[in-house]
Amino acid sequence: MYLLPSIYGRGKGVGLLFMKIALIGYGKMGKMIEQIALSRGHEIVSIIDIDNLQDFESSAFASADVAIEFTNPAVAYENYLKAWKASVKVVSGTTAWLKNHGDDVRKACSEGGKTLFWASNFSVGVAIFSAVNKYLAKIMNEFPQYDVNMVETHHIHKLDAPSGTAITLAEQIVERIDRKNRWALHETSPDVLRIDDVRRGEVPGIHSISYDSPADVITITHDAHSRQGFALGAVLAAEYTAKHQGLLTIDDMFKF
Repeated sequence: MYLLPSIYGRGKGVGLLFMKIALIGYGKMGKMIEQIALSRGHEIVSIIDIDNLQDFESSAFASADVAIEFTNPAVAYENYLKAWKASVKVVSGTTAWLKNHGDDVRKACSEGGKTLFWASNFSVGVAIFSAVNKYLAKIMNEFPQYDVNMVETHHIHKLDAPSGTAITLAEQIVERIDRKNRWALHETSPDVLRIDDVRRGEVPGIHSISYDSPADVITITHDAHSRQGFALGAVLAAEYTAKHQGLLTIDDMFKF
């Protein structure tokens, strides 16, 4: 049986590791990550935001065991390079940079000795949901009467669509269901997994996947109550990254 690392306190295992953490990005997520990291006994040694980018060159930043990065796709890759230059490992939840820089990051981690833990969503609940999604898709490959689609709902401030989490979930489905060749936003076709995006209020994140047939519909949903689960997962990932190297993902940390 696989035990999750000390999710709600120090406890045994991962939480016993004391770390010096740098924060890159100090919005709502950065502030929540700071609170959780401090509650787990870690030290925040550097906080970098848009008005003090020169601190990437500081000794305080270089003293960090891990930097946790939540910014935006336009600057994420440059942030990784600056952190690696200071020999600091990175945990990042920024999405939508893979298309332009995915190959560069993979090469840096596989050949250049750099370390990046990247996830489109750090929530422990989403990690479990992802495992269920993969298993269900494998089953539904044998039942062509069910058509699959996805709806993701987020707050009105979210810039990208579909969400990084939706893309990850969709790619898992396409990989396992032979009748779906790709995913697409708002596109209806027999060989396409349709994703619809909804932006309203301050919704942290809802992802629903439905398998619909003439007889019935099967739906699985993850509904985040707050950003706290994402922030906690990012700190857990930092604790894992401090002891590992290379290009790391949620699948490395949680062996479902």
